[in-house]
Amino acid sequence: MKKIALFPGSFDTITLGHKNIIEKSILLFDKLIIGIAENDSKNKLLTIDKRMSLIKKCFANNTKVEIQKYQGLTTDYCKKNNIKFIIRGIRDCLDFEYEKKLAFMNEELNKKITTFLIPCSKDYAGISSTLIRSIIKNQGDYSKFIPSEIKNELLH
Repeated sequence: MKKIALFPGSFDTITLGHKNIIEKSILLFDKLIIGIAENDSKNKLLTIDKRMSLIKKCFANNTKVEIQKYQGLTTDYCKKNNIKFIIRGIRDCLDFEYEKKLAFMNEELNKKITTFLIPCSKDYAGISSTLIRSIIKNQGDYSKFIPSEIKNELLH
């Protein structure tokens, strides 16, 4: 049986930290679904289709990575698609505490779910999509925080 994991998030925009977590995850699983959650509560820079396109460019040659969008609870998406594993990236102890609570809640909603908390490499611990969006909005140089595959395409 294939081990399939879901890495959920908004990915607005995908960062080097996200890419690092994805690269670590594909070593552990047969297939990794990058699930772009349609979350109306966040202030978006990019459309969901643009986010999907950018992620596809980053992993165009990797057959283990699939990109999908979804609405609603992550646990419902997992149940519907027979996914037993969720990947969550952590940068620091604040992320760890938040993600631990989220993992407990997801397990309570779906007892078949196991969450893996994967720390990003230390070089990416200070990177967040929120900070990158702020740099972009203020016309700063964000290129060193995003994957090289999308540097020329992020805002086109």
